[in-house]
Amino acid sequence: MKKTVLLVSRDQGLTRAAKRLLVSAFDLAVLDGMVAAVNAIYTEIPDLLVVDTGGDSGAWLEELNTLKDDPLFSQLPVLLITDERLPLPRWEDLLAEDYLRRDDLERDLAVRVSLAVIRAARSVEINPLTRLPGNISINRQLTERLERGETFALAYADLSDFKPFNDKYGFSRGDEVLKITGRVILSIVKSRQPRGSFVGHIGGDDFVFIMAPELIEAACEGIIRAFDRIVPTVYDPEDRQKGGIDSVDRRGTARFFPFIAIAIGVAGTATRRFSHFGELTSAASEMKHVAKKARGSAYRVDRRADLSA
Repeated sequence: MKKTVLLVSRDQGLTRAAKRLLVSAFDLAVLDGMVAAVNAIYTEIPDLLVVDTGGDSGAWLEELNTLKDDPLFSQLPVLLITDERLPLPRWEDLLAEDYLRRDDLERDLAVRVSLAVIRAARSVEINPLTRLPGNISINRQLTERLERGETFALAYADLSDFKPFNDKYGFSRGDEVLKITGRVILSIVKSRQPRGSFVGHIGGDDFVFIMAPELIEAACEGIIRAFDRIVPTVYDPEDRQKGGIDSVDRRGTARFFPFIAIAIGVAGTATRRFSHFGELTSAASEMKHVAKKARGSAYRVDRRADLSA
């Protein structure tokens, strides 16, 4: 599978050159501004962001640094294309990992992009399928927020009846479902809380997201609506028509399974105290198991109060 590169540039000549130099080896998308790029990244995180400063690196500084200050995107590698007539930016002020002079574009762009993607794959702790942060980043996020005494909510989501789907359709289509799930969660969470939220992929069909307590239930509802609208499209027409598949359960018994559903459990620090991130994830997981007992997609919130508070 080709690595994805998102190029931000308003220069038609530069974008034509980039397409010619990169499309054979990379899945390249081109946008003309950082606002559009941020919206695209919220939907699907690329392997590399290439930013053409347009002769003025200062104009991009605030938007790029705001993006990279988000813990979800802090590990997204950035390659700047700079004007040779201007001095290099102050790297201590700019959250980018590499640069390329415009004069060297033809000679070095493909090599620099390849090296940036390879470096990121070696050093960044992310899930290779969804490009979302993995367990180390998730645990760090929870620990740091608890240590700061932050008020926040954690949602733990997984998919019901995903294994029978995998057994019937194969891992390739199962991976597509996981990528869809990650994109849906990321898009909904970031659209409702652009700053301070976090989305992670534990592995398999397990995902987490962190939000302000007053926003997380609306996000859960939005995720469920979007997921339930999209998931029937991954089934074959005949299975879509009957609302599910014939497969076997974990005991090897043949039976009918409805469309994959998403179950979300929510717990937070607004009403309870947690001394360790493991306690919080256990509470959210407990609520997730309650949600899985419902018919279809559902979410459940831990509303128990801390009696010692």
